[in-house]
Amino acid sequence: MTAMVEMIGRVQSIQEAIDQLSGAASSRTVAQTDAGSGSSATDFSKLLGSAIGAAEAGSTRTGGVTGQAVTDAAMKYIGVPYVFGGEDASGMDCSGLVQRVYADLGIEVPRLVSGQMTAGTEVASLAEAQPGDLIVTDNAEHIVIYAGDNKVIHAPYEGRTVSHVERWFDESDIVTIRRIVPTATTGTAGATAIPAADQAALNEAMLAIGRSALFGGAQ
Repeated sequence: MTAMVEMIGRVQSIQEAIDQLSGAASSRTVAQTDAGSGSSATDFSKLLGSAIGAAEAGSTRTGGVTGQAVTDAAMKYIGVPYVFGGEDASGMDCSGLVQRVYADLGIEVPRLVSGQMTAGTEVASLAEAQPGDLIVTDNAEHIVIYAGDNKVIHAPYEGRTVSHVERWFDESDIVTIRRIVPTATTGTAGATAIPAADQAALNEAMLAIGRSALFGGAQ
C-alpha cells in the first residue's frame, strides 16, 4: 500500500512538472510536431526527461527533512512572545514562526501567509494532515503548524506566546492545508521499494501523462 501511495505521489509530481513544461511544447508549430517520429520523439524525450528531473529535484529539495522534524523544530520556540512582523527568537508572528522553523531545517518558504498558503502541495482534508503540515485559517489571515493528534503550534496574537495547543478550528474554517516536506523520503532507511509491476505501471503512466500534456492525447 505504501509503495502505491508513493507511486501515485511520484506520478503527480511528474505531472505538475510536465504541466509547467507543456507551455513550451504547445508553442511548437504543427510542422515541427509532424516532422516525423524521430524529431517529435526526441523533443518528447527531452521534455519528459526535463520533467522527471524537475520532479526529482522537487522530491529532494527538502533534504530528507521529515514532518516530525518540523514539529520538533517548532517546539523549540514555545514561549516566544508574539511580535507582529517578528521572525526570530526575540519575537515572531504566525508566518514568521513558520518561516523560521523551516529555515532552521534548511528549507526556504515565503515570509507571508499569502505566499506560504501556495507553497508545497495541497492536502485534501484535515483527516489527512500530518505533523509538519501548514494549516491556513481565518480567511487566510492566520497559519499554524500541525503537530499531530489534533494539536497545532502557532504564534496567536499580541500579548500571547508561541503555543502548542489543541486545534480550535473545524474543517470549514480551513482555507488550505499545505505539505512542504514529503510523507516519505525516497532512499531513506526502511523505505519500501516499488515492486517491478508497479514500476512498469508508473513508467506507462509517466508516458501517458507526457503524451497528453505535450500532444493533447495524440498517440
